[in-house]
Amino acid sequence: MNKIRQYFTTFVLIRGFFIALLGSAFIYLNYFDFSVAWMNTLLGIASLYLLLQSETKIWFISGAFFGLFWFWWIALSLIHYDMVWAAPIEILIIMLTYGILFAFISWLSEKIAYSFVGVSAPRPTLLSLVLKAVGLLALSYIHPFSFDWFKPELMFVESYVGIEKWQFGIVLVGIVLTLWQRKRYYLLCILFAYTPLPTHTPQIPKDIALVTTHTSVHDKWNKALHQAQFDALFKQIDEAITNKKKLVILPESVFPIFLNRDQMLLTKLQERAKHISIITGGLYWDGKTPRNSTYIFTNGQVSIANKVLLVPFGEANPLPDFLSDWVNEVFYDGAVDYKASDKVIDYKIDGITYRNAICFEATSEKLYEKDKEGHHPKNMIVLSNNGWFHPSIESSLQKLLLEYYSKKYGTTIYHAINMSGSYVIHKGITFTP
Repeated sequence: MNKIRQYFTTFVLIRGFFIALLGSAFIYLNYFDFSVAWMNTLLGIASLYLLLQSETKIWFISGAFFGLFWFWWIALSLIHYDMVWAAPIEILIIMLTYGILFAFISWLSEKIAYSFVGVSAPRPTLLSLVLKAVGLLALSYIHPFSFDWFKPELMFVESYVGIEKWQFGIVLVGIVLTLWQRKRYYLLCILFAYTPLPTHTPQIPKDIALVTTHTSVHDKWNKALHQAQFDALFKQIDEAITNKKKLVILPESVFPIFLNRDQMLLTKLQERAKHISIITGGLYWDGKTPRNSTYIFTNGQVSIANKVLLVPFGEANPLPDFLSDWVNEVFYDGAVDYKASDKVIDYKIDGITYRNAICFEATSEKLYEKDKEGHHPKNMIVLSNNGWFHPSIESSLQKLLLEYYSKKYGTTIYHAINMSGSYVIHKGITFTP
């Protein structure tokens, strides 16, 4: 313990904590509906400015706190498995993962720079600064345990700085030149990454009904409560029909049963689909493995789109088979992993093509790949259940990631959610219909 205290001084701990706090503040500001573009811009630049000039020990502490501030909520899901005891362990693993990742970037950069200089420099060399900047650029491509929610450029998604890689690169170049030459006016380079805020409000279709539900995880899987839950869902659909909506979108797995095996519910939904198109989440069973699916009811017919990217550990175990089987047996009562679809699904409603996405996968690059005509998805319907992590910042981080992809690919996203408000995102801007 004395060696650890000597290595990580109070200054190192405080500086690392403060850097991560500045780089994470945009998430919490969004959560409390206090997101301001100029403030997010300054906070993000300040975090990167302090980080790039810091030594490896501070990079480790910063990475650990980034992991904590961004992803502490992951451990909340353990509550629903009666494994509260494991929450501190999971949080520690998250912190160590990102701490080591950050420290490796800094250590490797300084190692390479030292091999060229030959002696320790009194201040960061240009080469070490450039290599650390390149490491930050590459971080969004590194996905621990297949989890890809950490993108450093995300801190600028609600700011005056663009979120494209080249814009993030310009920010880093401005900071690197400033630190190298010790002249603040190099920060003006960041102006080339400037992106103006939208000045107009888009016309969001008024014939689409986005349904928000408030069903806890405990109640969701309580079969005794299913009938009341289903009655409430049909009431929402009937209200949409009365209000002359053309499409109603319900959240992920609001029918927490193998819907394809319940003919009575299918018939009731198909009957209503003669008057309105219905998109809803439900489970699917093919006789061997379960799937998390979207059910599309239109013109009295039904089609099914299965999930493509499964939640690491939540729906599928990313570990090797021998470890995966053991983890499922010990921690998940022998539950079988869900099965993913092998391709991204697009479907049409009233002549409009929508990309199918269920919760986690909507925040991954794969879901925005080009279609057969070579176009990124113009419209996407996302179904989510945020009950596993309620209450927490997970819903805000999820929304910021969707804003990021909407900006990057020009995709309009219709998001129906359980346990947090539903919304539409158009060109990176969120609207509540």
